[in-house]
Amino acid sequence: MSAVKDIRRKVRRAQTIVPFGVGGIIDIRGESFVAADIRSWAVSAERVESPRLAKKLRVAEFRSAPVIPSGKAAYAARNGPSYVRFPKWLFCPQCREMRLWRTDHEVRDRQPICGRCPGKPQLAPMRFIQVCRAGHMADIDWHRWAHSKSDRHDQRQCQVRRLRFIATPESSGLEALRIVCAVCRAGRNLAGISQESILKQMGRGCPGTHPWQSDTDEAVSCEETPRAVQRGASNVYFPITHSAIDIPAPTGLSEEDELTQKVVNHCMWLDFNSAHDGPMSDALRTVIANQCEVPEEFVETLRRRHADEVASMPSAADSDDDLSIAEWAAFFAPESVADSKTFSVRRTHLGVCLSDPESMQELAVSVSAVVVADRVREVRALEGFSRYEPSSGDDEEGEGGRVVSVNTQAPTRWLPAVETYGEGIFIAVNEERVSAWERLPSVRDWTRRIERDLDASFKADRLRGKSGPELLPRFVMLHTLAHHFIRQLSYDSGYNAASLRERVYARSHAPGSGLPPQAGVFIYTAAGDAEGTLGGLVRQGQPPNLAETLIRLLESAQWCSQDPLCADSTGRSLANLNRAACHACTLLPETCCEIDNSLLDRTLLIGDGEVPGFFRGVVQAALEESAGAVDLP
Repeated sequence: MSAVKDIRRKVRRAQTIVPFGVGGIIDIRGESFVAADIRSWAVSAERVESPRLAKKLRVAEFRSAPVIPSGKAAYAARNGPSYVRFPKWLFCPQCREMRLWRTDHEVRDRQPICGRCPGKPQLAPMRFIQVCRAGHMADIDWHRWAHSKSDRHDQRQCQVRRLRFIATPESSGLEALRIVCAVCRAGRNLAGISQESILKQMGRGCPGTHPWQSDTDEAVSCEETPRAVQRGASNVYFPITHSAIDIPAPTGLSEEDELTQKVVNHCMWLDFNSAHDGPMSDALRTVIANQCEVPEEFVETLRRRHADEVASMPSAADSDDDLSIAEWAAFFAPESVADSKTFSVRRTHLGVCLSDPESMQELAVSVSAVVVADRVREVRALEGFSRYEPSSGDDEEGEGGRVVSVNTQAPTRWLPAVETYGEGIFIAVNEERVSAWERLPSVRDWTRRIERDLDASFKADRLRGKSGPELLPRFVMLHTLAHHFIRQLSYDSGYNAASLRERVYARSHAPGSGLPPQAGVFIYTAAGDAEGTLGGLVRQGQPPNLAETLIRLLESAQWCSQDPLCADSTGRSLANLNRAACHACTLLPETCCEIDNSLLDRTLLIGDGEVPGFFRGVVQAALEESAGAVDLP
């Protein structure tokens, strides 16, 4: 008699946000699960502080999944987010018998097995599921599918749910896979299952539920047409995440400003700020006032001021702008903020002197500021998700998928989040040079073509939240620079590309806003532990390493293994949002890029015969130096 080995199913804390956050599917050891909404999170979830991000998302607080203890205590611990088995239809890889798995079939830390076959093989999840634009996800009604092509009356009336998932060697592709009723022998292959309205044609609408909900108690009426997709398809899950760098208060504040920062940074401020008038609110006000040594009237005035600011906020795009402004100011002028346990930056330089080659001199003129971050803290929060198509914007409904909240039953006062610590390099380019470059007619016309594709894209609203109301040439150029910077640092710093992230500061602002122009990138790495990372990026950000790294990345950006197809492209990637950029030269893992590998173009970085790139002078000088260094016979 074979024994079934106990198993442990774990995910890292950072994975509870992306890619296995609420609504996401995780495959582990041949099993498939989906993360339930935050109602399943225990009260032991740890609080994560990020007032700037909380104000942007209009929530009271963030919480992080608790760490499950190791050893024997891990077996008894059940205080983390819940993951529900999905799909529920499983099949035996030996006898091909299908089984609709129920909750009462679950055995703690045991995989589902077939009790009929020798050796008790593990049951495998079905490959296809159904999703809709409203964000619902469910099993396909395989019993109805097997009988949907039956002509005989007794087969259409068959109610016994005994099915087999058969693979026939006579055919190939989906035609070789067939669902057969073990009772009446009715069956149908999977050919055509991906057609948009195939499930609706066989009389199966959307049940209006999520896998962690009860089919009867929590189902809602859904008029969307469900569509069959593969369980691991990219359009099954589109998480909506937000992140913010922890920026300390500016130095040189007045006494009132210092008291204000002290109050809003108090651990009970968020609870007090979101509480309604009453005994609880009065008690919180008294505690905050006593511990901060300020009058209670001062605390109440701050809350009213905060409520007025939230009410006057016109859109989420402005909130994004507020985050970028504070971060840009802290990096561009590091002396304006005080170092803290979570934020430590210092200004450095490229280390270029008058005796260096012309390419180095040209690079030094193009770069106006270099700052290394010895320690930064980033908070990443999960707001919700969509399915089938990415959300078209901040509205819950639109041309794209509908946004599903992390709490599918009630409005939420908090969001799941994770805090990460790390290091990074910030580079700002010369504002006068980049402004003059943007005024060139060829550069403007080239960028307008990309912007026309952006306006026609279903991702327009979300990408505008990063680029601003107008797509500036500097945004595409700096975004491309950030990608090549990450690729080059993966060779030089010791970190792989997937562990590095980007933040592009090149937003356009509404006319008359009075906001400062931005032109820079921040490349950083972040780890989930409190110790941060090991200093590889900081070392590369100091002279002479950084200048050499930048020269190498600009030289490597000149060619691609797919040239001339890549270099001459007039539209690549999804919705034609890229130009000269492909997986061979520019694209990065999804965890690195904040806008889904979109709005990239090597042409605006290094130039071609039609468009002068911003760093064309650096590249030309480097090529001439390389040619001069070759000894000709």
